[in-house]
Amino acid sequence: AQQIGSIQSETQNTVGAIERVTETISSINEIATAIASAVEEQGAATAEISGNVQQAAAGTNEVSSSIGIVRNTSQETGEAASNVQAGATELANEARNLDEQVKNFLDRLRNI
Repeated sequence: AQQIGSIQSETQNTVGAIERVTETISSINEIATAIASAVEEQGAATAEISGNVQQAAAGTNEVSSSIGIVRNTSQETGEAASNVQAGATELANEARNLDEQVKNFLDRLRNI
């Protein structure tokens, strides 16, 4: 009986930890989504700035080069945000899988 109580206690601790991991992953996913949205807005703003600067400073290679750098940086940031979001999604899937395994384990313990 004491061993079962110990197993139940550890199982509850594990479930609590999994819930916290799931919450953290959810928070990361929300943050990654916000970052991706901000990057998308930044990309749109950068494209608009690029068009205006090219019209205002036609023939100025230095300005054109700077805009290219900003665009590349925005694209890299967008790719990084997408990678973060993909990682968060993968972690969420893993957490759900782990949660399912713990539930199965608990079901087996209950049937003993």
